[in-house]
Amino acid sequence: MKAQFILGKKGITKQTFDEKGERIPVTEVMTSPCYLIGIKSQDADGYWAVQLGFGATKKIKKSKEGLLKKAGVKTPLRFLREIRLDKMLDTGLEVALIDKDKKEGLKIGEFEIFIGDTIKPEQMFAKNDLIQATGVSKGKGFQGVVKRHGFKGGPRTHGQSDRERAPGSIGQSTTPGRVFKGMRMAGRMGSNTTTVKNLKVFEVSDEKLIVQGLIPGTRGGLVMIQPVIH
Repeated sequence: MKAQFILGKKGITKQTFDEKGERIPVTEVMTSPCYLIGIKSQDADGYWAVQLGFGATKKIKKSKEGLLKKAGVKTPLRFLREIRLDKMLDTGLEVALIDKDKKEGLKIGEFEIFIGDTIKPEQMFAKNDLIQATGVSKGKGFQGVVKRHGFKGGPRTHGQSDRERAPGSIGQSTTPGRVFKGMRMAGRMGSNTTTVKNLKVFEVSDEKLIVQGLIPGTRGGLVMIQPVIH
């Protein structure tokens, strides 16, 4: 495993053809601009992590503005996220803090990056690398048990006029006299942080990744890309 981490936004999903001529689905992930904002180290913070900023915007909170100013990033960024490096280190990668021209940086294996630097996909990824993508899934609103949990529903005949999509019994009567926690019922569906693993990098360019497969979330939603972590 090598150092691989970047933030981006989900682009269009389309179909293309691989080397064998087979049709495959691919998803674009736009990664510009993505910056290294900060570093968490084992000695100072108790764990290794990188803090990334992504997505140019117009207005940001003063707290974010202070972090970006400290990192030397002039572009106002919409998203700030932290990616832990624990799993990468478990594979034998060596990590160390470095300093060059009064800039703090991180050396992961042979790769060096400094706070305030722009992160390019070509630096981190190569074609056919296995990655995982994390995003917020599409919100479905309030849904019943048939759509939310895949219930079969009630009978369609014999006078059952209003039982077709009903959940049925949800518990007993006097004992225990309550509904157990975790009972599958109607409720809000979607808008969950979701990770899809074992996606393959189909193409890499200076400002975007093209990933073979589907990525969670809506078009324009934030996506966090890392190596596959089991």
